[in-house]
This record gives sequence, C-alpha cells and structure tokens, in this order.
Amino acid sequence: MLYFLKNICYTSVSKIYKQTIFGVIKEVKLIVTSDHKLIKKYDGELIIIEPWGNNSLRFRAFPAGKLIDENFALLVPENNYEEVEIKKLDSEEYYIRNGNIYAILDHRDRITYYNNNGDILLKEFIRLRAVKHDDGSEDVGTIQVTRDFNSTLKLKSRQYRANFGGDFEITTRFESNNSEKIFGMGQYQHEFLDLKYTSLELAQRNSQISVPFYISNLNYGFLWNNPGIGIVNFAKNLTEWNMKSTYSIDYWITSEDTPKKLINNYTEVTGRVPIMPKKLLGLWQSKLRYRTPEEVLDVVKRYKEKNIQLSTIAIDYFHWSHQGEYRFDENFWPNPEKLVDELKNNYKVEPIISVWPTVQSDAENYDVYLEEGYMVNVNRGVRLTMQIQGTTVFVDTTNPEATEYVWSLLKKNYKDKGIDYYWIDVAEPGYAVYDFDNYRYYKGTVQQVGNLYPIGYLKMIYDGNKDYVDSVVTLVRGAWAGAQRYGALAWSGDIDSSFKALRNQVNTGLNVGLAGLPWWTTDTGGFHGGDPRNPTFRQLIVRWFQYSTFSPILRMHGDRLPHSKSLSNSGGGKMPTGAPNEIWSYGEEAENIFIKYLNIREIIREYIYDLMVDAHETGNPLMRTLFYEFPSDKESWNTDNEYMFGEDLLVAPIIYENCYERKVYFPKDNNWIDIFDKKIYEGGKTYIINAPIDKIPVFVKFSALDKFKDLVDFLNK
Repeated sequence: MLYFLKNICYTSVSKIYKQTIFGVIKEVKLIVTSDHKLIKKYDGELIIIEPWGNNSLRFRAFPAGKLIDENFALLVPENNYEEVEIKKLDSEEYYIRNGNIYAILDHRDRITYYNNNGDILLKEFIRLRAVKHDDGSEDVGTIQVTRDFNSTLKLKSRQYRANFGGDFEITTRFESNNSEKIFGMGQYQHEFLDLKYTSLELAQRNSQISVPFYISNLNYGFLWNNPGIGIVNFAKNLTEWNMKSTYSIDYWITSEDTPKKLINNYTEVTGRVPIMPKKLLGLWQSKLRYRTPEEVLDVVKRYKEKNIQLSTIAIDYFHWSHQGEYRFDENFWPNPEKLVDELKNNYKVEPIISVWPTVQSDAENYDVYLEEGYMVNVNRGVRLTMQIQGTTVFVDTTNPEATEYVWSLLKKNYKDKGIDYYWIDVAEPGYAVYDFDNYRYYKGTVQQVGNLYPIGYLKMIYDGNKDYVDSVVTLVRGAWAGAQRYGALAWSGDIDSSFKALRNQVNTGLNVGLAGLPWWTTDTGGFHGGDPRNPTFRQLIVRWFQYSTFSPILRMHGDRLPHSKSLSNSGGGKMPTGAPNEIWSYGEEAENIFIKYLNIREIIREYIYDLMVDAHETGNPLMRTLFYEFPSDKESWNTDNEYMFGEDLLVAPIIYENCYERKVYFPKDNNWIDIFDKKIYEGGKTYIINAPIDKIPVFVKFSALDKFKDLVDFLNK
C-alpha cells in the first residue's frame, strides 16, 4: 500500500508492524521515503522526521493527519544525503541518522535523540501503563516504565486537545536531565543566564523577545519552530512546551561537540546577519525626542566641536502629524531633504527614522487601510489596539499587500529623501492589553502565528531597502527565530533606569546572542526615568556606558526627566520631549569618562568590524559567554555576568551601585592582561579586581596582546 499526501509522493513500500498502546494491538504503517524522510501515520497523527542541515533533524507531527507545509523560521537546506541513514531495527523500532545525530522511534511512539557516541541528547517523556498478555508476560517495551514510574498516569509525549476552530492545543513533553544547563531563548527581563528551572512565555512584549532556540551543555541545540503564543517550562521533573492554538508540532534539533558549531548549524538553516557597516560602529545619539531640524543640528554641531564623530542621530516618534501616513509633519519639519543632506554630507552622520506600525482613525488614509483589510482585526469588542495621541489600530505585517503599501509610503516620504536606516518601534506589536486571544492576522489568529509580527515588519524594510544600501540594518523592538537574516538589530526595549535593570541586561544580552541574533543593544542608562542632575543616575549611566562600549552597538537613548512642554496643540507638536541625553548632559566628570570610552571604542573599531564580518560568515555573536570560547573549562559554564567580546577580550561590567571592585573568573589555559594597568592574571582562577568609577574591568588574552597594543598604550600613557 502506498501513501499519497498533498505535495509528497512516497515511492517505497509500506512497513507494517504491531504496536501495543493501552493494551490494544494496532497495525501501524510506516514508510521510508525516497526523499530521505521517515514518515509514520497512525490513528490520525502524521509524523515526519527528516534531515535538515548539517548533523540536524527536523520533527513534525500533525494531529489531524494533514500536512501543512510551512517552514516558518527554517530555510530549505542543501542537504548532503550521503550522511543520512534510515532503517528498521530488530526491536520493532525505527532509526534515522543524519551525520552526528540519530533518532529512534520506538514501538510506544516515543522518540529519543542521540549523538554519535550513543549519549542521549533528548528523550520524549512518556508514562504509559504496562500491558499484560494472555500468557501472563509483560510487554518488554513498557516493563521499565512500570518499574520506575506510576503506571496509571497515562501521559503521552505528545498530547492533542481539539479546539472548536479546527486546530489543537498541543503539549510536547521531554524528560528532564537535572545536570543540564540551557541557554538562549531570546530576551527575558530577569537575571538568569542558565534557563534551567525557568518558565518562559513564547510571546513578544515590550522588552521581551521570544526566540525559541536554545543550546544545551549536553551538546545539542533545539529550535521550537512554531510561531504561535505559548509557554515552555524547563522544569525539574520534565520539559514541557504548550501551545493553545496550532496545527502541528514542529521542532529542529542539532548535535555538535561545541557551542560554536551548534550556532553555526542553527544560523545555517535560519539565516545570518548582513555585514554591519563600519560607519555604524561609533556612537548612536538619541533621546526622547528631537522635535525640529534645529534641535537635531544643534546636537550634531556640538559633537563635531568636541571632535566626536557620531554614527547616527535618531529622529524619534511623532515627527509625523498622524500615525499611518508615514511622513514628516511639515509644520515642524518643513524641508527634510535639506536636513538629511546636511547630516550625511556635512557631518557624515546617518539619520535613523522612527516608524510605528500604527494607524490613527483620523489619518487621511485610514479608509485605505480599512477598505483593503490592512489592519489587525479583533474577535470581540471595538477594534482598538493602542491609544497614544489618538485612537489607533496596528498594521497587519503578516499581510504582504499591507506591507507593500506601507513601504510605498516609506519610500516616498523617507527613502526618496535620503534616509537609509529605520527604527521600527512597537514591533511586538505593543498592544495596550496583551489579550493574545482577541487578535487575528492575515496569516491566522495571534495565538497561532503571533510571533511572526516582527518578522513581517523586518522583512518589509529588508525587501524594500536591500537594493539601496550595502547592508540593511534595522533597529527593532521585537524579533523571532530567523530575524537576523533581515538585518535585525534588536534592543532591550523600554526598561527602567536602575542598576537592577542593568544587571538584567548583561546575561540577557548573552542569551540573545545564543539564540542566533548577534546584533543587540540597549538604551544606555535605561529608558524610563533618570534625571541627569541626580548623582545616583549619573553613576548608573557611566557604568552602563562602559558596558555599552563593549557591546555590538553603543547607543544613547532614554526618556530623561523632567519633560519639556509641548511645542503646540496639534500634530506631532502635541508630544512633549524628555530632558537632554547627550554626553555633556551629566556633568564634567561623567563627560570626561564618556569621552575616554568613545576613544576606546574608536581604537577597537577594526576589531569590532572583524567580529561583525565573523557574525555574517559564521553566526557567532559578538558578546559571548565564557563557555562559548572555552567549552572544556567547566567553571566557564557556571560563570555569568561576565563575557567575552569576541574571542580576545574578557569584560566584567560593574552592575551594582557604589561598587568599586568585583570578582572576575579567568578561563583556564590562558594568561590575561588588564588593559588599564597591564597586570597579569592566571587563568583558571578568580581574582578581586579594583574598578574605580572610570574603569570597567576588561582583559585581553595574552596571546592577542599585539592586536591591542594601541589600546593598551592609550590607557597607560
């Protein structure tokens, strides 16, 4: 008997064996196909396991038995099928191998993944009762379950609950290994680097970026390739993924012997960043908000007088009169072409323009969005998704016609006026209330596809802009798996201005990199609050600026206090602005420290650019956990709140108020040199390092000292 499913034709003969589930013997048909897939259909469930990239497998299960051929974050790889092997084992089990990884599908429908050494990487969780036969014997496959576990639980590894709309709530369970450490998963505002024993929402929120890929110290990487809203619990007793509304289980797993190789495999199948232009590696200047061309130029001129070359200056939100029109408010920005030309040609500064995916009900083109179906819809109540300076609804970025329309406005009103870089804010999108069950998109309900929203937003800019610039770089407050291939420069959102928030960022930034996004930045000093006259806040922003110097992008932004009065009662002029946020806004001592670190940034610009090229070629993040560079050093796996900036610089930020020293662990088999005083530290040991207000502990690997001679000489004059 042959199986024919939509878009797939099977040419090999069905394999038939008997399976015992809950005491009932069933005939199961399993087919090994000519295109190197292992496919099983039983009791309505369709399972497909297939090679997908180097040393990797993709698993999909469709509870309704119908293939829905969506790749979501994954790109179609160029597989080398010489590494693939599929066979039936003697114990009524089936085996599929792709290079360093293989999986066994046993007669209880459980899948276990192994590396080349036969070590278990990941095993589905199953608690079924043993089956007694007429002769009194027990099923060999389930006898161990009876001995070890309560046999009355009746828990399957894959659980489906039908919804009224035709889709399913699904739960996928895996055994928990209590020696395991888990890293990645994107951006969550907590202090943890190791995510074992955490519960993570699979959803976008302001300051939360869900990128459901992690790497394990057991030497595997795992992508949950489902863009719906859900939750994962990396619990002590089991790991459980749950989605309230979906049509399938879809995940990808890879096996290697180092974290670098895992990230290389992952970014090979989800895409890599472009090359960040060297001109963007200096200071990005921003505040809430420059209201006129005169305010912008006054800031740029003053930086030039101080002999500081800005990379960008931001023209933030409400430079427009109405959301959704995507154009400058002519009352305050009468000649944007002249401003852009002066910034780019006279000052060599790139303007970056803020874009929101919101449409005001009184915008002149609101009816276009409404009539063409370009906006997010709701399942109940009034269609209102956010209120700020008007009643607004979000553009549906999963609708290609909607994004084509929005890009046509961006091109006409910004791109054609010379603006190359975009800051796509509110990209979660930033719902006034995160009632995910109430919204629906062109591609499905938010519960089914909600995490695709920032991907559609990024893709709009990438597709529209890629033919006009060498590399698309888009500042974005939201992302998902694969966002890096569209030039996503994620930032940590509207966090508060506190040392607690700073502490959260260090480990968070490392996990973003381990989720495949090498470009990441923060609002230096935090976003919400912060009075430039306050001594405590001055200390915070100095420590944060030092940390930002050794991050992919050094960026000043924040809503500083006190606010200024509005310029008018109409259009963009209604929105107030925050206090000054330039380097001279925090007193002479802070300014001198900022200038010192801007000089450091300039000296290591070539080094940072090399890291950007490496990220483009391999997927390596710029900010790296110690174990990423030193996986054989066991203590490196236990060390957080310090990191490698590239492969040569060790950075240990100061993250507590009134703290002027900290412990630093130095990885084994290297000597390390303090760039500020040339002291040498032996690897494999922990030292207490002095850190006065003008110093962040930074060390260079001894073998790379020649590469940083100019930096060390500058700091030791």
